[in-house]
Amino acid sequence: MKNFTPDYTNIQNAARNVKAVRLPLYEHKVADTVMEKILGTQFAELLWGNRRDKEEYFHQYYAFSKKMGYDAVQVEGWMGNVMPHSGLLAGSGESVIKTYEDFEKYPWDEIPNTFFSRYGEMYEVLMETLPPGMKAIGGVGNGLFESVQEVIGYMNLCIFSVEDPELYAALFSKVGDVLFEIWQKLMHKYDDAFCVYRIGDDLGYKANTLLPADDIRRHIIPQYARMVECAHSYGKPMLLHSCGNVFSVMQDLIHTAKFDAKHSDEDIIASFPVWVEKYGKEIGNFGGFDVDALCRLPVSEIRAHVYNVLDKCKDSGGIAFGTGNSVPDYVPVDSYVEMVNAVRAYRGE
Repeated sequence: MKNFTPDYTNIQNAARNVKAVRLPLYEHKVADTVMEKILGTQFAELLWGNRRDKEEYFHQYYAFSKKMGYDAVQVEGWMGNVMPHSGLLAGSGESVIKTYEDFEKYPWDEIPNTFFSRYGEMYEVLMETLPPGMKAIGGVGNGLFESVQEVIGYMNLCIFSVEDPELYAALFSKVGDVLFEIWQKLMHKYDDAFCVYRIGDDLGYKANTLLPADDIRRHIIPQYARMVECAHSYGKPMLLHSCGNVFSVMQDLIHTAKFDAKHSDEDIIASFPVWVEKYGKEIGNFGGFDVDALCRLPVSEIRAHVYNVLDKCKDSGGIAFGTGNSVPDYVPVDSYVEMVNAVRAYRGE
């Protein structure tokens, strides 16, 4: 491969559903262990050290991104890590909110300060160290649905929807307010570091959305809309990462929330070219290679698969290619590298 010079405008244009000069690579996340194996050095834990450690972490992360041909890095602080008594999204623990009285006693007002106390230095170092041509994608990890689940749990949320609809609605409203406050402050202080903002909120499973579509329209879409509008006020596109079958609310995500691009696809739901065919005239599409297929296909077949998918999408507007979800530590490193190399060969490198 020839020397790579990052240019974040490629992925920014793709997010705006404009065909980029150079097809951008994109991942929601690459596991730390995968990056460390490719670079041959351990650096992931440095992100949680002092300021100098964080500087070294980002230098290594930029080195990995340039080596692999990415125009942007993915950076976000996680809501689930700063919400008191959280962890229920992963199924651990018991909710401290069982009644509306519990809801009113919960320390909602503390969360924004806790968020920036934990992650502010990370964003500052990111802004100070970005190399020429490279910016970040991300912002605030965990979207509204996931953040509500962090303190309630999915099953409790479903029960509230029937037994206590007032509390059910209040949770989305309050968490939406907290998230919006954090997003506003992040954009005000750190906007120069980002080329694309991103909300990560898994709304679906293989067959349908996890909540009724009408509930998503009533309680979630309006909250998304004001976060997207805030991003647009800074001249930046907003990407939605959402796993699962969300076809029933896609038009709402596009036309009411006004997301600029969508990421995540599984072949068992619909292959990437199907997403592009359905929505390529309205929204940018990120993804392409099913993670299960990347794990199972022989390395010798990966390049042909990449070319086949890209050939089907070549006449579309905004495309960024990578896995349909992320690169966890169980993905064979050789397979991931071959996928990346195939995309870079496809774009003439």
